[in-house]
Amino acid sequence: MEELFSNLSGNIAFPILVTSFLLTRVEKKLDQLNTTIINLMELVIRQKDDVKGSNYDE
Repeated sequence: MEELFSNLSGNIAFPILVTSFLLTRVEKKLDQLNTTIINLMELVIRQKDDVKGSNYDE
């Protein structure tokens, strides 16, 4: 019985721990990517507005 419990805990607990660790790291990276994309969009919008306001339209 102890061998079965040990085997099950080793086969189940380890993948759960690794998955939790990796998901935590990926979540942080996704948050950084989201922030970067938002900043890039704001920059593009500002540059587009600057070009519209300049004399390049004429």
